[in-house]
Amino acid sequence: MNASRQNILIIEDELSILNGISDKFTHEGFLVTKAINGQDGLDKALKEHPDFIIVDNLMPNTDGFYFLENLRKDKWGKDALVIMWSNSHDSSTIGRAKKIGILDFMIKSEWEYRDLVKKVREYLDAK
Repeated sequence: MNASRQNILIIEDELSILNGISDKFTHEGFLVTKAINGQDGLDKALKEHPDFIIVDNLMPNTDGFYFLENLRKDKWGKDALVIMWSNSHDSSTIGRAKKIGILDFMIKSEWEYRDLVKKVREYLDAK
């Protein structure tokens, strides 16, 4: 697949992380849309229909679960490709996210941005 034509939506409230991930994906040839909370991400996802979504869990106002639960109610969103990227990783959080239909749960502190790009490419190539 041609990464230059693929749009990644990144939903993350920590600006340094949001910009770091965004810069890495942009450098790798992806188009990037950024959102700072679950509602902002939901609005952008339903409008733009990105090829892939990376969502944090813990964010102010509306979190990653708000985003996922509402995304899955949409005709397009029910099949959207999503990874949850968070440091909140107890078994109930991971189980809840997988039940809603994420592809993977990645713990921020255990992965580098290049690993995230590689993982996203693997899922997009398998699509």
